[in-house]
Amino acid sequence: MRHAGTMAQPPIEMTDLPSASTPDQTQTHAGCVILVTGATGGLGEALSRALARGGATVALHGRVVRKLEALYDAIVEAGAPEPAILPLDFDKADSQAYADAAAGIEKQLGRLDAIVHCAGTLRRLAPIEHHTLEDWMTTLRVNLAAPAALTRALLPLLRRAPAARVIFTLDTRGHDPKAYWGSYAAAKAGLEALVHVLADEWENSPNLAVTGVVPGAIASPMRRRTHPGDDPTRLRTIDSLLPLYQALLGPDGERYRGRIIDAQAWLPPGA
Repeated sequence: MRHAGTMAQPPIEMTDLPSASTPDQTQTHAGCVILVTGATGGLGEALSRALARGGATVALHGRVVRKLEALYDAIVEAGAPEPAILPLDFDKADSQAYADAAAGIEKQLGRLDAIVHCAGTLRRLAPIEHHTLEDWMTTLRVNLAAPAALTRALLPLLRRAPAARVIFTLDTRGHDPKAYWGSYAAAKAGLEALVHVLADEWENSPNLAVTGVVPGAIASPMRRRTHPGDDPTRLRTIDSLLPLYQALLGPDGERYRGRIIDAQAWLPPGA
């Protein structure tokens, strides 16, 4: 019997996943247009570069124009398809800003095949009494409301794609909340719920597939901030996750629609 006040969490999907030994997936994205949010952060930047190397036209979202321009230049200098940049501050954006972003992508790129949501923010790790209203509003806007609003604004473009993919980057503390994670855990839990909502709504839209990925402990800038005592040499690297995202964006991505994938379970030992 479950005691009052406890909450049973559904397991993160671990079986029937894309093989970790799958051959290089990058070439499957040649000619695709893929938006990566948080493209100047750890996972977002690595994924943007990898997708560009594989021939995708990447729309780079970020908050700081200088960083976006530097990433743009690096991709072009590497001989990859010319990317686009989408400067947008999720903490300040309103409905019109998202509509303008969608219009800009349509005008500049003409299509959209996928969105990979990597952007996120963590205001503080602290007891609930130290999470201010401002903390809550910023964290919920950036981590939950913004991905939902941007996906909504871009849905007409995605519906025109033959096989559209939307991937949300989740967090262990959204799936299994613990003390001190407060507003961040709540926002990421909401984002996980959004994956299930969209999967249900798109059940009869065979060209739309949504997936959630829980990266787990990786050597990322966020991890260095939340776990300063970690030995980074003992953590999986950001690059180790790229084949999973690439596989989910590829032809088999539809098989994993509505799934919440534990990336740590997917990674081979020692990766």
